[in-house]
Amino acid sequence: MIKVLIVEDDPMVAEFNKRYLREMKGFSFAGIVHNVRDAKDFLAREQVNLILLDVYMPGANGLELLHFIREQKIAVDVILITAAADTEKVQTALRLGAVDYLVKPFEFERFNQALNQYKDKYVMFEKKQVLNQEDLDSRILPSEQRQSGGLIEALPKGLTSSTLQIILNVIKSKEGSLFSTDDIAESTYISRVSVRKYLKYLTQLGVLEESLTYGIGRPVYYYILKKDNLTKVSIYL
Repeated sequence: MIKVLIVEDDPMVAEFNKRYLREMKGFSFAGIVHNVRDAKDFLAREQVNLILLDVYMPGANGLELLHFIREQKIAVDVILITAAADTEKVQTALRLGAVDYLVKPFEFERFNQALNQYKDKYVMFEKKQVLNQEDLDSRILPSEQRQSGGLIEALPKGLTSSTLQIILNVIKSKEGSLFSTDDIAESTYISRVSVRKYLKYLTQLGVLEESLTYGIGRPVYYYILKKDNLTKVSIYL
């Protein structure tokens, strides 16, 4: 299990992040602290794998804690969470090794994406002593763009490979049965609007077959997986 510490001065935001975290498989909640001083004390007592770190807090800010972590060579990863995303602070965070940067307010979908991307890398590092080029290209280096045959294969704007993978995993679990947008949204905790975009894209690729059913109330689109065409989406994952 990946142990996660939440460092957030706003109790309500901290509680929401805690609830989000508890929806995630493979993660365990280690604790909440509300300032940098308490975070340092916590890290001195307990080992965690990941910190969800707010930038703007009374006294020392999150970037100062990130500096401290790197100076002390503490083996922990950090996802920054902040209401502001000015270029200088983002660059500083990335240079200090932040693995992701979430801008408030964010939905569970983006939170889910950030933590699942982190989990994929964490699990791979735990299992492998030596990485090859394929490992780096598929799991470590940015996955929104892949090179295939000299051409860059990119997802449409607004879609990410990690969320696509989550949705595909649920679709595969349907084992060839019909499903709707609501079915996928309920299983993934991703908004219906976002799920609809991914299902439409998979339909365009020929990975899904779409049908419209009329009944009581609004018409409902249903989908079924065309397993033979899954290779058409593999370059994006």
